[in-house]
Amino acid sequence: MGRFVYEGTTRIDIEDRALTHLQLVITAKLRRGEAFNFSWREDQSIGGGRTTVWLHPGSSLVYRFLGSRQPSINRRWIDALAYTANAPSGLYLVSEPTEMSAGEKHGVPADL
Repeated sequence: MGRFVYEGTTRIDIEDRALTHLQLVITAKLRRGEAFNFSWREDQSIGGGRTTVWLHPGSSLVYRFLGSRQPSINRRWIDALAYTANAPSGLYLVSEPTEMSAGEKHGVPADL
């Protein structure tokens, strides 16, 4: 279980694989100078609810991973997360979609 830390005070535990994908999307947007919201649901053990932080190029962010290995990257997940990050509601964690088949990568529908 990894941890995302915002401005040294706001923390959320996120599974390493999900955190890696979030890091790629966040880094890409901040590298382009884009600011946006990042929201998540809080665990019931700390009262539940939802937290939203405003991410901008000057934000202090820390990504702490429990594992030492970089997980494989699912391009479809990156695209799905980037889609939320570009929406007015901002970035939030969505479930990981399945990987594309080799045919889908070349424009062939999966049901053929």
